[in-house]
Amino acid sequence: MSLVLEGLITAEEFWRLPDLKNQRELVLGEIVETMPPGGQHGAIAVMLAMLLCLWAKEGAGGYVGVEAGYILARDPDTVRGPDISYVRADRIPTDGIPEGFWDLAPDLAVEVVSPHESADEVRAKVRDFLNAGTPMVWTIYPRGREVVVHTSDGLARTYTSTMTLAFSEILPDFVCPVAELFE
Repeated sequence: MSLVLEGLITAEEFWRLPDLKNQRELVLGEIVETMPPGGQHGAIAVMLAMLLCLWAKEGAGGYVGVEAGYILARDPDTVRGPDISYVRADRIPTDGIPEGFWDLAPDLAVEVVSPHESADEVRAKVRDFLNAGTPMVWTIYPRGREVVVHTSDGLARTYTSTMTLAFSEILPDFVCPVAELFE
């Protein structure tokens, strides 16, 4: 099936597009298709998602998702789907988890960087989340076995496999040795 679109589209139009089995995001009103991730990427994403789910279930609550779409900007619209995301329980809309895209920025967005992604592409994703109000974005680099934590104050800190991720202001009582993500 071919898809022909002209001009910029909205998040709502993007949501209604047919499923073409291609990964895609909406960036400033334009569709961007991406390569599906590899096996190592998937293993890291599922490990972190599982750890976050267990943590949320044990007390923090909230929503942990994989590849869920977030509307990060309007006119023109930007919809990004981080590999893993977290939304605090008190920020989930009263009508529950949306069937479509979230109309808010997550509290945590995580991108597992694939070998084919350029530094500019990764920076653009991080910038979109931070500009939309996400207080913390993690970029996980499998080849270097490290996590770069970006915060809303513009700082970035690198965590190596000998360090531990713990951020009580965003993820109270969540602790994750970086090495665990790469096991």
